[in-house]
Amino acid sequence: MDIDLRTRTALVTGSTQGIGLAIATTLARAGAVVAVNGRTEEKVARAVEAVSADVPGAELVPAAADVTTEEGAGRIRELLPDLDVLVNNLGIFGAEEALAITDDEWRRYFEVNVLSAVRLTRGFLPGMKDRRWGRVLNIASDSAVVIPAEMIHYGVSKTALLAVSRGFAKEAAGTGVTVNSVIAGPTHTGGVEDFVYQLVDRDLPWEEAQREFMRLHRPQSLLQRLIEPEEIANMVAYLSSPLASATTGAAVRVDGGYVDSILP
Repeated sequence: MDIDLRTRTALVTGSTQGIGLAIATTLARAGAVVAVNGRTEEKVARAVEAVSADVPGAELVPAAADVTTEEGAGRIRELLPDLDVLVNNLGIFGAEEALAITDDEWRRYFEVNVLSAVRLTRGFLPGMKDRRWGRVLNIASDSAVVIPAEMIHYGVSKTALLAVSRGFAKEAAGTGVTVNSVIAGPTHTGGVEDFVYQLVDRDLPWEEAQREFMRLHRPQSLLQRLIEPEEIANMVAYLSSPLASATTGAAVRVDGGYVDSILP
């Protein structure tokens, strides 16, 4: 398949590292103009350099802003008034005992993982509908379906994101705009390495620690390894393209078979 995103402009939130950086790189390789987002200009500049190194000639837009705030989201809308592809990738996670999660922490997870996506979708979807083309993608998680005991606040926020995606897909019905969520399984990123070492022996070499984490905490994975960020990015690139025009309101799984279900 030829995934061609030339003439399209995409924003990937939280794209200075990990899955977001992989998505930005893959969309740039497909020909899109890609806005790289992070909270500081320094992190964004480093990410832009990294994407440029992987994709020579890529057209990139530095988009430093805290999209968890109304001010930051407004700055992004001013910078990218005619956005074609919105990838709400920004998210936070971390292990915490269920009864120890405070109200403030619940609010923080909802603000970052859910409301940041809602604000940006609310800001960009009308223009996409007017132009009769657009893609909104929310990066969810297997934790939305299989709520992890060690971070239920994260899981609940990702469950909400699935509902947000389905609801906005109904708002965009019949307009040529699609809205989907991508259920990412356990993925190998720097942040996940830190998380793994919260749960297994820190003295273990990484490959052993990864296997121990999957054995003890993600035994239902059919892949039996962590997913690489580029594997998530490949699905996002497809869903961002004209080839995925009949897929909307869906929760598409790139979870390594982690969710034990024959339906998404």
